[in-house]
Amino acid sequence: MAHITINQYLQQVYEAIDSHDGNFCAELLSFKHPHVANPRLQLASPEEKCQQLLEPPYDEMVAAHLRCTYAVANHDFVEAYKFQTLVVQSFLRAFQSHKEENWALPVMFAVTLDLRIFANNAEQQLQKKSKGQPGEMLEKAAEQLMSCFRVCASDNPAQKVTYKYYVGRKAMFDSDFKPAEEFLSYAFHHCHRSSQKNKRMILIYLLPVKMLLGHMPTHQLLRKYDLMQFADVTKAVSEGNLLLLNEALSKHETFFIRCGIFLILEKLKIITYRNLFKKVYLLLRTHQLPLDAFLVSLRMMQVEDVDIDEVQCILANLIYMGHIKGYISHQHQKLVVSKQNPFPPLSSIS
Repeated sequence: MAHITINQYLQQVYEAIDSHDGNFCAELLSFKHPHVANPRLQLASPEEKCQQLLEPPYDEMVAAHLRCTYAVANHDFVEAYKFQTLVVQSFLRAFQSHKEENWALPVMFAVTLDLRIFANNAEQQLQKKSKGQPGEMLEKAAEQLMSCFRVCASDNPAQKVTYKYYVGRKAMFDSDFKPAEEFLSYAFHHCHRSSQKNKRMILIYLLPVKMLLGHMPTHQLLRKYDLMQFADVTKAVSEGNLLLLNEALSKHETFFIRCGIFLILEKLKIITYRNLFKKVYLLLRTHQLPLDAFLVSLRMMQVEDVDIDEVQCILANLIYMGHIKGYISHQHQKLVVSKQNPFPPLSSIS
């Protein structure tokens, strides 16, 4: 990157903009990136080359950036501030045209940060030469920053993703899982694809909600967003394996507590009971299931501190929640389940 040609640099900028890669585009316009030290990119008049490859106002933005690198190389920070102002202004014109998109937010952060730094450097340079009014450059920079703020403040769709995320989290903690799924799913699907960290953060809360509603994540999704802490949890719930669930929660306890979802994940035990007891039903192939059979299945999962009374309590909860269609015959110590769909699909339970 430090020795690329102007054409190579412009091609990279074009590709970053075309693919809506805000992070890479931000690097290509940031003075924290090593490309600014490349003499090949320190140009006094780059406009013609920029116009050949980039559409307005991106051509103006990049040309101003390159002229800014030229000014910095010559230690002229007043001139650098002037061209960085043009970078911000042309960026804002592009940003306002995005409407429903916010992929360019990293670019805004980068160019406004450099604007503030150059304003400060220009202020110091002018004061050494006893030119201009004190604070003049900083005041002008503040006006540009306010322009950026006003554009962001009027960008309702970007705010909507954040709003849905927090409302979804609140619904989750209030145990309103259906609305939580709706809000968090909206936030996840409308969060820009380049914002991997944000999408991962949303998934940390969306995954437990979806699992509680019977929707298990795929391994591909967990790998893509580096959330393999949920892999054994998913496997345990799907298989009705209480032993594995307890081990998974214990193994990743620190991560789950730090994310504030440990107690939510503990609620998955009732789903795991449901799936375990369904296996008992499929094994015995009868609609009158001895309570002892459920007790044995729990003991196999190393749940030692449980008796018939607690088994009845678990079954009663499952029936009340709609996870099992049936009733407990206390006289015969049996669970009598419906002959039609005794274990309704989790996704159909409201």
